[in-house]
Amino acid sequence: MSAPKDKTFIREYERNDEKVLKIHQSEIGDVGCVVWDAALVLCKYLESGDFGCGAKLKGKTILELGAGTGVVGLVAGGLGAHVTITDLPEFLPLINLNIKENNELFGDDVKAETLIWGQTEYNTTDKNIDYILLADCIYYEESLEPLVNTMVKLCQQHTTILCCYEQRDTGNKPQLEKRFFELVRESLKVEEISLDNQDPLYSSPDIHIMKFTKQPG
Repeated sequence: MSAPKDKTFIREYERNDEKVLKIHQSEIGDVGCVVWDAALVLCKYLESGDFGCGAKLKGKTILELGAGTGVVGLVAGGLGAHVTITDLPEFLPLINLNIKENNELFGDDVKAETLIWGQTEYNTTDKNIDYILLADCIYYEESLEPLVNTMVKLCQQHTTILCCYEQRDTGNKPQLEKRFFELVRESLKVEEISLDNQDPLYSSPDIHIMKFTKQPG
């Protein structure tokens, strides 16, 4: 999937400091081509009091999985983090377009790479990954085990995984959600971020932010 500008439309994301990111979305493509509500909720959480209104992300190393448009990683980069935004190779043109569009907010601290869940060997030995971010990635049955395996492999003792997803009741989505958390709990500790800790406007009872960390011991 290429991402020429004449085949995209822009959604603006206004940060709490009123600076605006311009996020290109593709007119044609898979679910990763547009900005979903769960991504916006996670973006605003990164600007919340839990992160010192974003100040605590400065200098942190962040990896975004299944990024789609890359909006979550772009927001983190704009808050001073060193970010690697990852997805399937067909999404990289759109992500790179968005990096270029918003480059003045983060300079060279944001890059895009291919990472295929369960296949790509991502070397963490020389990387101090502080946060792994993912939004609305609990979607396809065939991707659940590869996604969880990738998260577990990438999660270091000091790493925090933030997974934001919209709870869906149609089709097989409840079963997918149940299976996803069964797999996660086999290796990771699971906590939910309270709505009280989230942005008062960009939050919803149907959208959950989950925190995963290494099991002690």
